[in-house]
Amino acid sequence: MRISSRAYSAVGVLVAIVVLGASAELFGQSVTSNPFRPIYGWGELPEGRAWGSTSSVEIALDGNIWVAERCGANTCVGSDVDPVLLFDKEGNLIRSFGGGLIAWPHGIDVDHEGNVWIADAWNTGAENTGHSVLKFSPEGELLMTIGTPGVAGDPPEHLTRPSDVLVAPNGQIYVVDSHDRTLARVVRYAADGTYMETWGELGYGPKQFRDPHALAMDSQGRIFVGDRYNNRIQIFDQEGEFLAIWTQFGRPSGIYIDENDTIYVADSESSPAPNQFTGQRNAGWEKGIRIGDARTGWVSHFLPDDRANVNGFSGPEGVAVDSDGNVYGAEVSQRRMTKWVRFRR
Repeated sequence: MRISSRAYSAVGVLVAIVVLGASAELFGQSVTSNPFRPIYGWGELPEGRAWGSTSSVEIALDGNIWVAERCGANTCVGSDVDPVLLFDKEGNLIRSFGGGLIAWPHGIDVDHEGNVWIADAWNTGAENTGHSVLKFSPEGELLMTIGTPGVAGDPPEHLTRPSDVLVAPNGQIYVVDSHDRTLARVVRYAADGTYMETWGELGYGPKQFRDPHALAMDSQGRIFVGDRYNNRIQIFDQEGEFLAIWTQFGRPSGIYIDENDTIYVADSESSPAPNQFTGQRNAGWEKGIRIGDARTGWVSHFLPDDRANVNGFSGPEGVAVDSDGNVYGAEVSQRRMTKWVRFRR
């Protein structure tokens, strides 16, 4: 276990901006606690198959772990291997599916019936994949497609590089679009896939986004959007009414909220300093997973990236938590899964 030698500098001063009507609240907090031990390279693939870039992890209804990885590379284009994988908690592969149907798996969700939803963002070099959200049965049968695979565009018929998908308890479907940062919107559908509405736009203000990258919902039914390029989380009700902005969780690539309203936010892009490839991405903050309370915004724990002082991308983009409190991180640049085992409260 490695704990940061500095209590993550700027992250050590937690600043929350909560906008409710005209009010705003700021408070400070220093976070050093890390009650987890990492297991790097968790999950056993079939012999001869290597891990690809991985940003999608979610918990199955029976407690097993769904992962979507990019076919041993950073794309599934031209590959016939299955990108959607089900593991038990020990990392043993149970089954897989999706070969030839998905180009660039990016976001994942599991609905109340156990169906698996995949946001297939890009389709560079391929037709009939990407720019869509796919619903699969737990056994891998394709049940629904939202958007037109292979065709970028606007709702209701199309999507453009969707980053994540969320299925609410009432069955309604939310999609954040788009990963290419030329568009910025949340798209809402009925449970049967019928288009309902779109809200949000490109920008810096409330209800504006720059790279809306992740979705989660708390027990109150509030929707959390990881507004990555704006270094913040925005919170909305299910009709898209703006509620709050939180900046204390860093630069959010992935968000997971458990049944106790504990929030886990994966920051894979904050950099110790600017660099020629990434520019200044939340400079001074450390990459890692911040854990806190989704009701208050209070941050309690920090799981540092093992390459936190390296400029550029590293660490988990996707995050999920099992019923034992173990944390799973899906890593794009490292091309691996990491499991953090909780050893104390």
